Amino acid sequence: MSFSDLFGSGEHLRNLSHFASIVNLAAVDGEINEDEELLLKRFARKLDISQEEYDKVIENPKAFPLSAYNSIERRLERLHDLFKIIFADHIIDDEERELIKKYAIGLGFSSQASEGIIERSIQIFSGQLNFEDYRYLLEKEND
Repeated sequence: MSFSDLFGSGEHLRNLSHFASIVNLAAVDGEINEDEELLLKRFARKLDISQEEYDKVIENPKAFPLSAYNSIERRLERLHDLFKIIFADHIIDDEERELIKKYAIGLGFSSQASEGIIERSIQIFSGQLNFEDYRYLLEKEND
């Protein structure tokens, strides 16, 4: 039985893949501690992961490997998806920020590149665009 047979398809499957990747990152140093578990439960709620799905991923996170992508566009798309989910409540806390950095590195970005992308993404998603960026995005729409 395949991953998609167990959990459906489309956006939910992508959310489940994100969640499994996050669990893998949290479990990379061995056991998932209490603080990590609280963060994972918060991500599960944001990603609309059922308790059954949560239990299956927690039970065997290695069954859901993090995929690295050759295309920078695909990597950015994955980060964009995750930022949309994180900012659903309009907040990113330190734990989420640290986990998304690990996620970006897991996708294939260098540590330095991931920090820059994350900082800029936080500015964008929290509405902290300066006027030049705002104008650029508006003009880009008209191209």
